[in-house]
Amino acid sequence: MKILALDIGKKRIGVATCDRLEIAASPFSVVKAGRTAVSEIVALLKKEEIERVVIGLPVSLDGVEREPCERARYYKNELEKQTSLPIEFFDERLTTKIAEASLIESGMRREQRREVIDAVAASLILRSYLDYRKNTGLATD
Repeated sequence: MKILALDIGKKRIGVATCDRLEIAASPFSVVKAGRTAVSEIVALLKKEEIERVVIGLPVSLDGVEREPCERARYYKNELEKQTSLPIEFFDERLTTKIAEASLIESGMRREQRREVIDAVAASLILRSYLDYRKNTGLATD
């Protein structure tokens, strides 16, 4: 199943996709958050023949949902108005920090990291989601 994952931020939305066999999760692009973001994402869903959407839900470490969760819920609601695809949340705690650490370790400079970090974080969300599907037997649906 071809799945698209979103890492929703204030300024940018990271996008990642996987192959139909759900083996590899890869950073795909970054969409500027704002008025046109939902329509850009819907266009990507159609162009890439996506079958499911996963949105990272950034619950804080103490389990409380704060403003970033409200933003993720807003985008889920808006996407549901424009597509009939299944859309679900998946825990994304610390994915941006992990993405940044891996990019720093690879030697990428700050300016370059800013351009890709959100898509890398989305790929981490998707990788975790794919592992979850595989480990729970959901990968066959």
